[in-house]
Amino acid sequence: MYKPKQLVILTTCPDAETAKMIAATLVEKQLAACVQIGQTVESVYCWDNEICQSQEVPLQIKCMADQYHAIEQLVIQMHPYEVPEFIATPIIGGFGPYLQWIEDNSQS
Repeated sequence: MYKPKQLVILTTCPDAETAKMIAATLVEKQLAACVQIGQTVESVYCWDNEICQSQEVPLQIKCMADQYHAIEQLVIQMHPYEVPEFIATPIIGGFGPYLQWIEDNSQS
């Protein structure tokens, strides 16, 4: 069975300040090599049996798979949402030097 070395983790934040704080902490602690902060998106979702709509700031976290749980715990601790989005996708291919850069700039 294939076990990925690197992941891209997706999450959203309620505002740019929270997104920047989480991104900086992940990189400073070398849990992620890079965190991209996207432009504000409009999210429509169901919460407590109500249709909700809000603006959110997406994050893409590039990291090593073995740091998943530490990243999840840090994001949950820093995140104001009761249930933050947190989705990990394996990187199954990519430019070799870039994948090595992720490994070189993340704790393993």
